[in-house]
Amino acid sequence: MANSIAQKRGVKASETKKRNHWLSYMVRNYILYLFLVPSIILTVIFKYVPMYGSIIAFKNFSPRKGIMGSEWVGFEHFQRFLSSPNFYDILMNTLKLSAYGLILGFPVPIILALMLNLIRGAKLKKNIQLIVYAPNFISVVVVAGMLFVFLSPTGIVNALVTTFTGKPISFMTDPAYFRTVYILSGIWQTAGWSSIIYVATLANVDPQLHDAATIDGASLMKRIFHIDLPALKPVMAVLFILAAGGIMSIGYEKAYLMQTALNTPTSEIIATYVYKVGLQSGDYAYSTAIGLFNSVINVVLLIFVNTVVKKLNEGEGLY
Repeated sequence: MANSIAQKRGVKASETKKRNHWLSYMVRNYILYLFLVPSIILTVIFKYVPMYGSIIAFKNFSPRKGIMGSEWVGFEHFQRFLSSPNFYDILMNTLKLSAYGLILGFPVPIILALMLNLIRGAKLKKNIQLIVYAPNFISVVVVAGMLFVFLSPTGIVNALVTTFTGKPISFMTDPAYFRTVYILSGIWQTAGWSSIIYVATLANVDPQLHDAATIDGASLMKRIFHIDLPALKPVMAVLFILAAGGIMSIGYEKAYLMQTALNTPTSEIIATYVYKVGLQSGDYAYSTAIGLFNSVINVVLLIFVNTVVKKLNEGEGLY
């Protein structure tokens, strides 16, 4: 009994000591914490305050009555969405588009960063980086327009296809090609920009490690696998968790711009459905419920993926 009381007192004393140490550290470095104040204020205003509007998902919202004056309907809108005839198709389209994009797109920036890291000429490296980064600054509207021009039956791509097959392919109207065109164009647009953080990480790798490995007879691939990739591993884990956690958060802009009356069976995703229901049809409560459902799925995926990665990555995860 006495030992138990002593242990509890020791734990409390240790916690008090840590708290005092933390408070004294904050007092000494208060200027650093002052720099956090603007970002905290902006986060609260633009991230947490708008969460109040999520109440609409549980009400029969009327703009005339306002949020608090509207009738409370509970989970009626969620049940309506889950029981709708197109729920399964929309959900699977969203999951497939996100999952395929993650599986195919995640390794590309890593490979690109490894290739850029092998270039020794500083001027050549900068020029190549400029070329691969440039697509990221092209508007989504412009990218969608380029796809319709290049992949049209009379476009450049179909000119080559016709030469070999004798007939053009309807890339932008055939549902079977929508995901391929969407994912590949997304990789082309974002891979260069996404590789920046990997390039910066590789720049901090000690060149003496590569020199020592070369002297010991290690090949290029062995140096990549045993020096570069271990250095990238923590960054890869964090970015993969964030990407997997946002697997349901596909922006509606590109999918909506690429959508046609013929490719709707594969191009209709949750984001485009919410846009049509909420803004075009004016059913704000129903669209808010769908968006909230989407956010909850993302949070669950984030927690799940982070737990799995921590177990596979020796306890290193997002949190």
